[in-house]
Amino acid sequence: MPDVWFAVPGDLATQTGGYAYARNLMAALPATGWIPHHVQMPASFPQPSDADLATTRDVLSRLPRGGVALMDGLAFGALPRELIDSFDLKYVALVHHPLAQETGLHADDVERLMTSERAALGAASAIVATSRHTADQLMRDYAVPEGKLRVAFPGTKPAPRAMPQNTSPCLLTVATLTHRKGHDVLIRALAVLKDLHWHSVLVGSLDRAPAVTANIRALMAAEGLEQRVTLCGEMDEHELDTVYAGADVFVLPSRHEGYGMAFAEALARGLPIVAGAAGAVIDTVPADAGLLVPSDDPMALAQALRRILTDHDLRRTLSDAAWTHGHRLPTWDDTAAAVSTALRSALS
Repeated sequence: MPDVWFAVPGDLATQTGGYAYARNLMAALPATGWIPHHVQMPASFPQPSDADLATTRDVLSRLPRGGVALMDGLAFGALPRELIDSFDLKYVALVHHPLAQETGLHADDVERLMTSERAALGAASAIVATSRHTADQLMRDYAVPEGKLRVAFPGTKPAPRAMPQNTSPCLLTVATLTHRKGHDVLIRALAVLKDLHWHSVLVGSLDRAPAVTANIRALMAAEGLEQRVTLCGEMDEHELDTVYAGADVFVLPSRHEGYGMAFAEALARGLPIVAGAAGAVIDTVPADAGLLVPSDDPMALAQALRRILTDHDLRRTLSDAAWTHGHRLPTWDDTAAAVSTALRSALS
């Protein structure tokens, strides 16, 4: 079986959708005929220091000449083209969403990242996008030829249907606290709903963007929501399964998503969804399984939450549709098969 070197920045055990994709892909690739080897790169990407670029150069220099390097886009798009071209490797880029799509960036950082990623993708033998939305973006804004692209949707593991037994509905959000995920929009929306019964549970790292976490805590205090919103931090898979099982509604007002694996996890459990209509969310969340509102609009989000909290028939209808769609989601074997096709195209 051929080897593939999968280069991922930071700790592979990190609890985010991108790292979960990497872990599950590595586990599923051998069944498609590939032997994956994890290559750890510096955690600072996509903002590497000169020292981290030197480390990356050293790491890539150890890969065999002519080898297939599957490069996580978090790092690949930020690599200088000169560094990429200095090695005899067949690069396959894995892009969850373009680096410049991260919200909260300064205009000069957006331009720099777009320029860097466009140049890097030009050096790739093949490119894997994790959604059709991202693939379309890469063709439109990054001059990626359609023939170079493969779409490999994230897999979703089967899960039991959520069976909440709450006297007060549980609104579940699963996302690292970063500006892009829109937790601030959620808190402002919840502040308008104090007259209703509900409890909000936020699961996700509190350490990736400390300023964002501090802002969320301040908003909760200012709005008097500290007793109604629980910041749980990261959870392992078993703990997360338990929280999903007891939730009534999944809510995440992201400002952008390359796919939105947490939405797929919610669908797999039959949870009705309330979300921002941003990026790939429109494709990931079926219209009959959730309520989508304009991103960055707390009042619109509050109105949608009020509907779903007060209309039990609507909540049940959305839940039934989510459960149906959840059974049609791709598996990790499907993901690995699509990535394998891209890897083989790099060899041809």
